[in-house]
Amino acid sequence: MNNFFKTTNIFAHFQISFRYSLRGFIYIFLAAATLYAQTTITSQPGNETIVIEEARDSEVFSFGKNVVVKQRAKGVLAFGGDIIIEGMVDGDVATIGGSIIQKENAFIGGDVIIFGGTYRPESKNPLRNAGKETVMYAGYEEELRNLTQNPSQLFSPTFSWAFLAQRLLSILFWFIITLTFTTLAPGAVSRAIVRFQLSTLKVIALGFLVFLVTTFGVVASLSFLPNYVSAIVSLMAFILLMLGYVFGRVALQVSIGKQLQKRFFSENKQSETLAILIGVFVWTIFLSIPYFWVFALLILMSSSIGLIFTARTTTGWQKL
Repeated sequence: MNNFFKTTNIFAHFQISFRYSLRGFIYIFLAAATLYAQTTITSQPGNETIVIEEARDSEVFSFGKNVVVKQRAKGVLAFGGDIIIEGMVDGDVATIGGSIIQKENAFIGGDVIIFGGTYRPESKNPLRNAGKETVMYAGYEEELRNLTQNPSQLFSPTFSWAFLAQRLLSILFWFIITLTFTTLAPGAVSRAIVRFQLSTLKVIALGFLVFLVTTFGVVASLSFLPNYVSAIVSLMAFILLMLGYVFGRVALQVSIGKQLQKRFFSENKQSETLAILIGVFVWTIFLSIPYFWVFALLILMSSSIGLIFTARTTTGWQKL
């Protein structure tokens, strides 16, 4: 019985953290349309600090700047900056790539959510509403701060020796994974390649649809199901998607490797191992091209999920 309660607590903690993570990323899109809306802001051009005097009926959003709440605000969300509370915040205070500093007599009524920073109250007993959560992950503070201040680097990474080393390790990793799959389950990989070549668009479309349904299903479970149930559903969905992604990527790497090998190499120089190496190298290049890698990843994920859901002996799915 004790083990059950411990497991339940772990799932509940995971669910809380995942829910706040999801909320933070949703706020990114909402902030683009409502940034600084209906707030009283004092900020000079080039100033790295935004001062909030009075915004009791509005959420405050900030990108790449520190936020200081002098009097009152409904809620505060900052990307790539610190939040300093000197007055009162009625709702949640959250930051990605920054820290939250609560002054001596300041009050926070909602949750405190921090990714890539720390929570630093100046009082030993900070003024908070009872039962509110503090979710904090302190790692990668500088990386998250730089990323939120310059989001374009996510789609166009800077070429460096570290970037090159990561790609070489990726090639080695996926070569071993693909070689292992084709050795242990050659029939499953071959059937997946045939399905993809016969109905490429249908496989991608079906996989993309399943991906959307799974995503909305996880969001709905987090909103309406009990904590431990939604945590289990989220973990199951994540594991299934990752397993599907691995199998699908293996099949696609072998497929493109064999096609390129057949086109550019003579028959006596062709081999399964060489085809795998070519496919792994090509997909690693696709996933390293600035901006293009986003579409490549989406196609790869959709194809992988589609191959899993068409892995049946019947061919009825081809008539869709």
